[in-house]
Amino acid sequence: MNKYALIMITFGLISAIATACSLPVYGSPLATPTVLLLPTLTSVPPTAAPTAQAAITNTPNPFPPLSGTTAPNPQATQSAPSSFCTDGKVSALINNFKTAVQTSNGSLLASLVSPVHGMEARLYRYGRKVTYDSEHAKFLFDSTFEVNWGNAPASGLATKGSFHELFVPALKDVFNKNYTLTCNQIKVGGTTYQATWPYTGINYYSVFYPGSTGNGSLDWHTWILGMDSSNGNPHLYAIMQFLWEP
Repeated sequence: MNKYALIMITFGLISAIATACSLPVYGSPLATPTVLLLPTLTSVPPTAAPTAQAAITNTPNPFPPLSGTTAPNPQATQSAPSSFCTDGKVSALINNFKTAVQTSNGSLLASLVSPVHGMEARLYRYGRKVTYDSEHAKFLFDSTFEVNWGNAPASGLATKGSFHELFVPALKDVFNKNYTLTCNQIKVGGTTYQATWPYTGINYYSVFYPGSTGNGSLDWHTWILGMDSSNGNPHLYAIMQFLWEP
């Protein structure tokens, strides 16, 4: 072997050894990677289009009255008391309201609400009043939106709950019993207060259950249904409850 070949072999061995030393060894620690910190997307609630159900559960109370979107240019009027008390459409409205309550039919209830004023609801005669327009009334049998309706007459404790939780059972308590209807007169049992209708000029019907003899008739129960008229049809203007109070 000549001197030149020996030099080339030696140079090749040195290069191979240098390359081997530069390769990573299995099991040796890796370099710390660079971490890119990103916000957690799931922590931000997605933006969704509001639905009618969301509107009633999230809208502050009281709800705004409807401003004429259900019927074109509606005008609220009042019938003469004599014609109101003999109007078959009024009787039909009461029956439809009863059906809506008993079957939890929100669409039917919405169709009965005054398109001009909305339906004002009072659980207690001195309690909070809330006006529901027809769009909100459509979801009253499903919504869990709670309202402080005032202090209960017996316990004095605040009564908080949704419409379907408090109003529906109380309405059924009268509609599911032998009740009487009286036009433009408040029918109640024995009271410790003066029962008055606070809506001057608004015609109404008393839906009155006289109570049971076994309870000394103290379980009497009355709902007042006030109505206005628009487009030739009666609509619910206000509903109000009367009970015996200690």
